Amino acid sequence: MFELENPKYFYLLALIPIVVALFLFNLFWKRKKQAAFADLELFKKLSPEKSTFKPVLKLIILLLALACVIIALVNPKMGTKMETVRRQGIDIVFAIDISKSMLAEDVAPNRLEKTKQLVSQIINQFGNDRVGIVGYAGSAYPVLPMTTDYSIAKMYLQSMNTNMVSSQGTAFNDAIKLSVDYFDIKDTSKLIILVSDGEDHGDGADEAIEMAQEKGVRILTIGVGTEKGALIPLKDDRGNIASYKKDQNGENVITKLYPEVLQNIANKTKSKYIVGSSTKEVVEEVKKSLDKIEKSEFESQQIADFESQYQWFLGLGFLLLLADVFLLEKKTNWVQKLNLFNEKKHE
Repeated sequence: MFELENPKYFYLLALIPIVVALFLFNLFWKRKKQAAFADLELFKKLSPEKSTFKPVLKLIILLLALACVIIALVNPKMGTKMETVRRQGIDIVFAIDISKSMLAEDVAPNRLEKTKQLVSQIINQFGNDRVGIVGYAGSAYPVLPMTTDYSIAKMYLQSMNTNMVSSQGTAFNDAIKLSVDYFDIKDTSKLIILVSDGEDHGDGADEAIEMAQEKGVRILTIGVGTEKGALIPLKDDRGNIASYKKDQNGENVITKLYPEVLQNIANKTKSKYIVGSSTKEVVEEVKKSLDKIEKSEFESQQIADFESQYQWFLGLGFLLLLADVFLLEKKTNWVQKLNLFNEKKHE
């Protein structure tokens, strides 16, 4: 098993065809200048020890050295074994509202981006907890299965947008049901952190809440937005506001925060509702809630002993560069006697 620490450096491999192109251009330029000065056969007689193959060999060595240095920058890591790790924590699923109403800008920069900030900061407080992510609008969409890799979780979080679910609206029922299905270990403490503006265009969440209660799942809710509300901007490809979302009568839609809906969901599962206006306060309140939940022990498998391998490629690259420096372009006597490359001798 292996992983790449800095795969972005693979872009530097684009230097290899550039170096080859420069070599060919230089070779063409030299031959053109030599042809203008004298016959090429005359040059071969004047410099009989000059090899036609050595420059190509030096180029190959240089390219190999460059490739080794680039791979060293990427830093491949090898994992030597799988091991089972016992952890104590909570299984947490973030159910994130990605309906169009989350584009409203009554909180900066908008409700969805504010949600990402909140969730990212909450994840930063986790230790051994497993985390999953669900996105929902008119239907629910699985974004990330349960994992302890928080960097992956935050990467998937940042990729979420309002186009992930085609059906619009806010279906708490589907979101809670899918989140409950995420909990694949029976005897762990389970928590859903549902982040939304509270607009419910579905059939209500009573059925899903009852399912959550039966399985011992608590639902902590976070409200993002203002009760005053705001218009829903529709932006063009450049990010400029082109228009605002309108209803069937052609009137601008004003979306508001409905805290009572989120408060009701939290109360029914003996959890709490948090106003999502201040990131610091949200993180503190969530931390307090997590501290009250009993941690469960569970097992997870992970690859252990990942070790960096960059030093091998760096060392090989250095040796190749050293060989390139000391490799002269004149013919090698013993190779010349073998005449492997069919180089003609000139008297």
